[in-house]
Amino acid sequence: MQHQPLADLDDAVLAGRSSDGDVRAFEVLIRRYTPLLRAYARRTLGSTDELDDVVQETFITAWSRLDGLDDGAKVKSWLMRILSRKCIDRIRARREHLDVTEIEVAAPRDDAPERVAEARSREEAVETALAELPEAQRRCWVMKEVLEYRYEDIAEQLDLPVSTVRGLLSRARKNMIRLMEAWR
Repeated sequence: MQHQPLADLDDAVLAGRSSDGDVRAFEVLIRRYTPLLRAYARRTLGSTDELDDVVQETFITAWSRLDGLDDGAKVKSWLMRILSRKCIDRIRARREHLDVTEIEVAAPRDDAPERVAEARSREEAVETALAELPEAQRRCWVMKEVLEYRYEDIAEQLDLPVSTVRGLLSRARKNMIRLMEAWR
């Protein structure tokens, strides 16, 4: 019987093995998701001073809570939620409110100049629109639309009632549509 290399296994298998204490399987998940987590932390924290620490803290937390992961196939979004909470905690600890909601819209794979220019234009339009949203709307929008949080998770993270989160998201979506209209 031939063994498949760990790096070729899917997230669900790796998460299951990690949950059973397989450190090597968890190391594969770390290698697989560190670039994504670092990129998100860099954009969220606006600084490279803390990003390695917050990514490391994310993996330490994940390792200690692996038994709470119900669906190993969702390990990526689970890690992103842990990282997001850690980033928000860092920002709260600073007592200053940096723009934690910038998102980067990926350029199309086609690297023709007009496609690259269009992607840059769209990215700038999204960043400009997000910058014009009130802070509470911006945070809710990013957590829902970018990080794919549930309403309840957003409410918990921002210490708001779910009804308030729904209202903020509704206004944020309407404002984003209005603010992005010129770009279309």
